[in-house]
Amino acid sequence: MTFIQVIAGGLLLGAVYALFSSGLTLIWGMMNVINFAHGEFVMIGMYLAFLIVTYLHGGPLAFGPAATAFLFLLGIIVYYSLIRHVIRGPMLAQILSTFGLALFLRYLAFFIFSANFKTLPEDLLPGVLNIGGILIGVPQLVAGIVAIVLTVGLHLLLTRTAVGSQLLAVAEDRQAAMLMGIRPDRMQAIAWGLSGAGAGIAGALIATFYYISPTVGESLVLTGFVVVALGGFGSVPGALVAGLVVGVIQSLSAYRFGPVNKDVVVYALFVLILWVRPEGLFGKAGA
Repeated sequence: MTFIQVIAGGLLLGAVYALFSSGLTLIWGMMNVINFAHGEFVMIGMYLAFLIVTYLHGGPLAFGPAATAFLFLLGIIVYYSLIRHVIRGPMLAQILSTFGLALFLRYLAFFIFSANFKTLPEDLLPGVLNIGGILIGVPQLVAGIVAIVLTVGLHLLLTRTAVGSQLLAVAEDRQAAMLMGIRPDRMQAIAWGLSGAGAGIAGALIATFYYISPTVGESLVLTGFVVVALGGFGSVPGALVAGLVVGVIQSLSAYRFGPVNKDVVVYALFVLILWVRPEGLFGKAGA
C-alpha cells in the first residue's frame, strides 16, 4: 500500500511538473528559444500566492487567477522588451538574455523577500483524504487535478481554436503565416503570455504544499528541462506524459534512496534520453 501511495503522490506532483513544463515546450516549439527564467516565473507565482494570502487574506480562488493574469502580462512584457530583440540573433545571445533575466528576477526576490523560506498556512486547503487506503493531502490532490485540466486545456487551445491554429502556423513557417495575414509578433507574444500564465498558476498550486524561496525556481526549471526532453521539444501531450513519469520516478527515488538523492535518478534519466532518443517520446526525429 505504501508503494501505491508513493506512486499516487508522484502522479499528482508530476501533473504540476507537466503544467509548467508545457510552457517551456510551447516557447521552444514556436521560436526555438530556451527560457532559463521559466523557473523564476514559477517562483513569482508562488510569492504572489503568499502576498495575497498574507496581506489580502485571499484563498486559492483569489491567488490562482491573480498569478495566472500577472504572469501572462509578464510573459508578454518580456517578449516585447527582450525576446523580440534577440530572437534573430545568435543562440548564445538568446541563452544569455534569458539566463540574465533569471538572475535578475531571482535576486530581486532576494531583495524584496530576503532569503528566508516562507510557507502558506496549513489550513488554507486542510485535510487528508483516504481513498481506498491511500492517504492523499488535499493540497496535492487539488494541485494535481487542476494542473491536468489546464494542461489538457492548453493542448485543446492549440489544436481546436483559431488562435491555436495561428500559433501553430507561426511555429511551422513564420513567412508563410505572414502571407496568410497572421501577425507573427502578436502570436509569439501570446505564446510567451500563455507560457508565463502556466508557470504562474503552477507556482500558486505548488505554494500550497511546498516552501517558497528566491531559489526555488532554479531546481524546478531543471526538472522542467528533463520533462521537456523526455516528452519531446514542442509537444504539450509529451510534456503531460513525461511530467507524470518524472513525478513518479522522483517519488520512487525519494522513497528508495532518500529525498536528498531523488534528483540523481531524474538527471541520469535526462542524460540517457539525450543519448538514446534526443527528440524525446513525442518529438519529431531530426527536429
